[in-house]
Amino acid sequence: MVRLSESGGGSVQAGGSLKLSCKASGFPFDDYTMGWFRQVPGKEREGVSCISWSGSRSWYTDSVKGRFTIIKDDATDTLYLQMNSLQSEDTAMYYCATVQTYDYCSDPFVTNWGQGTQVTVSS
Repeated sequence: MVRLSESGGGSVQAGGSLKLSCKASGFPFDDYTMGWFRQVPGKEREGVSCISWSGSRSWYTDSVKGRFTIIKDDATDTLYLQMNSLQSEDTAMYYCATVQTYDYCSDPFVTNWGQGTQVTVSS
């Protein structure tokens, strides 16, 4: 059974950093494209960043380019999202997911979801 367990969320001031982790189990992590998504209450969930199964290709939504970095560690079956220069607009529930393809980083292409971890950025 696919299991995705996120951690690392919390409250931080604007300009600060957080590193989200997603521990995967129940499937061959090395072979899977992965992604991070986020959702604010009342808004649609959006793709933040996705990474190919090999880790060689990645995609970022425009608003996080240059600030966030997605990392796929096949040795530990863990997906990371390093978030720097956080802004109040980054406040959301963040979800880890398996994705069909890294360059279609959106809900219709997600195959499995984690339970989410809350990130709150105060200005």
